[in-house]
Amino acid sequence: MKASVELGDWAALGTEAKGVRQRVFVEEQGVPAALEYDAADADCLHALARDRAGRVIGTGRLLPDGHIGRLAVLADARHQGVGRAIMKHLLEAAIARGHDRVILNAQVDAQPFYRLLGFSATGAVFHEAGIPHITMSKKLSDGR
Repeated sequence: MKASVELGDWAALGTEAKGVRQRVFVEEQGVPAALEYDAADADCLHALARDRAGRVIGTGRLLPDGHIGRLAVLADARHQGVGRAIMKHLLEAAIARGHDRVILNAQVDAQPFYRLLGFSATGAVFHEAGIPHITMSKKLSDGR
């Protein structure tokens, strides 16, 4: 699947990003909506992926401190490069912003995906919203 990715602020992309996050995190994974949406959204750079028909199929965000989060891809668009495309844009944005490292809290089941992108686990497993996570980081000084 070929996905196009656009970057923007919450005012521009929030409604569509929220729709993906609602379906993936709240409905699919049972994350309480009160935990899924936070004040940080207003300060983040958001990524929105669309399929060739223009349907929104994925999202993610880059916080001002270099954390990446809320990466979500709709079930019928997974394993087709959408998450990788979103991450490519967020990593390029982090480099452009001068970050030398990015950090994320990966769901444990998603660790292999992030390892393929060059991330390494940096701590012990912890639970967030009842889901096991692990902190992972990636050095960006090599340009990717």
